[in-house]
Amino acid sequence: MAAGHAPLIALIAGETSGDTLGAGLIEALRRRYPEARFIGVGGEQMIAAGLDSLFPMEKLSVMGITEVLAHLPELFRLRHRLVKHLLARRPALVITIDSPDFTLGVARRMHAAGIRTAHYVSPSVWAWRQGRVKGIRRDVDLMLTLFPFEARFYEEHGVPVAFVGHPLADMIEMSVDTIAARRELALEEQGGPLVAVLPGSRGGEVVQLMPEFLAAMSRLFAERPLIRFVIPAANAARRQQIDTLLAAMPSLPVTVVDGQGRTVMAAADVILMASGTATLEGLLLKKPMVVAYRVGAVTYAIVSRMVKSEHISLPNLLCRKALVPELMQEKMSGAALADAVRAWLDSPQRVAALKQDFTRVHQQLRGGASEKAASALAELLERP
Repeated sequence: MAAGHAPLIALIAGETSGDTLGAGLIEALRRRYPEARFIGVGGEQMIAAGLDSLFPMEKLSVMGITEVLAHLPELFRLRHRLVKHLLARRPALVITIDSPDFTLGVARRMHAAGIRTAHYVSPSVWAWRQGRVKGIRRDVDLMLTLFPFEARFYEEHGVPVAFVGHPLADMIEMSVDTIAARRELALEEQGGPLVAVLPGSRGGEVVQLMPEFLAAMSRLFAERPLIRFVIPAANAARRQQIDTLLAAMPSLPVTVVDGQGRTVMAAADVILMASGTATLEGLLLKKPMVVAYRVGAVTYAIVSRMVKSEHISLPNLLCRKALVPELMQEKMSGAALADAVRAWLDSPQRVAALKQDFTRVHQQLRGGASEKAASALAELLERP
C-alpha cells in the first residue's frame, strides 16, 4: 500500500494511558498516510487526533476481576457492537491498544475474518497467565512492545514483535525542573517537603486506596508540620470522590488540582501512588516513590496464584531489582505507607542512587516510539 493511499485504520483503546498512545500513533500514521481515516474506540486525545469513536472509551475502564464480572453483560454487548461495526467497515488494519481482556477478543474476531491485526502494549504474559501467548501468536500479526524484556519473551515464543520504546520517554525531558513545576502549581512559596499523592484514575482504585493514603498523610503531617501534599484528580468524578474524603480531614495541608498529574509528580519530593502506568512517569521524572495497590479479595486470590514475577511495579521490573517499595493488599496500611515515604525523605543518598538507575532506563526507552510503531505498522499494511 503506497503512502499516498487512504487506508481505513481501526484503533481500540480502553484506558487513559492507551488513549495517549493511540493519539501519538494516529499522528505518526497520518504523516505516512495523510488521507487515512481512523475509526474504533478512543478517548479525548485520540478523538482530537482524528479518530471517529464508536462509543465513549470510559465504558471499557473497569478494575479487577470481580469488578469486571459485574460489568460483563455490558462489556460483551459493547464488544459485539464494535466487532459488528468493524466487520461491516473492513479496515485495512485493526490496532488494539492495551486493555487485553477486551481488545484481544476483538483481535481474534478480526484476524479470523482475514483482517490484519496488531496489538500495542503487551499484556503481562511474561508475569502471569503465560498460556495467553498461544492465542496472541494465533490472532495478532504484530506485537508492539514498550519494553525490551517483553520483546525478548515474544521472540522466544515465535510471535512477530517490534520493540518501539515508550512515547512517554520521548515526551519527558531527561532533566526535570522541579521548581518550575511548583511555580506552575502555585506551590513554590511554601516550605517543607512536598509529597504527591496519586490514588488512581478509576473510582474503584480511589475507594480501595485513598483511606490508607489519608492515614499515611495524617501520620506524616503529625510528625512534620511543614509537609505538604498535592493530589491530581484524574477527572471530575475522581475530584468529587477525593474532595468528599478530604472534607473529613480539614486540617491536612492538601492541594487538589484537576489533571496535571505529570506536573504534580515533577513538583514532588516523593510520590505515593497506585501501581500502574503512572509509575513509569514517576520513573522518567526520576522521582522516589512508594507504590501501593489493593483489589477485592476474590480478585487477589485468583491473580496471586498465577503471578510468575517477583515485582509488580514498572520501575522495579525495568530496573530488575526492588528499588521502590511495593505495598500490596494487607501490607498496605497507613503506618507502612508513612514509613516508606519517610524513608525516602530521610535518605538523600538513596534518592541519588535511584535517580541514576532511572536515568539509565529513560535513555533505553527513548527514541521516537510513535514513529517506530508507525513504521512497523506501515510494513504490515504494505505487506502483500
